[in-house]
Amino acid sequence: MSRLRGPRSESMVVKRSVRAAGRETSVSLEGPFWQSLKEIAREHGMTRSALIVAINSERQRGNLSSAIRLFVLDFYRQQIPVSKRKR
Repeated sequence: MSRLRGPRSESMVVKRSVRAAGRETSVSLEGPFWQSLKEIAREHGMTRSALIVAINSERQRGNLSSAIRLFVLDFYRQQIPVSKRKR
């Protein structure tokens, strides 16, 4: 297993129905993103659904799946000290 690829590099996309902005919509994400979203929600004391609603309300453009991926990426990037982040 390569450190660069990680253990789940070949994850399948999982499609789920979610309610956001008062309507039902489908979100397609790889399994690790769904798991990360659940973990982040738990850390914030909220449900995954509530976190998705919050992400949806903050997005400027693009689709919800992309907004969620970027949110998860940003969450984990914030774990890296600023001095070690590449610019």
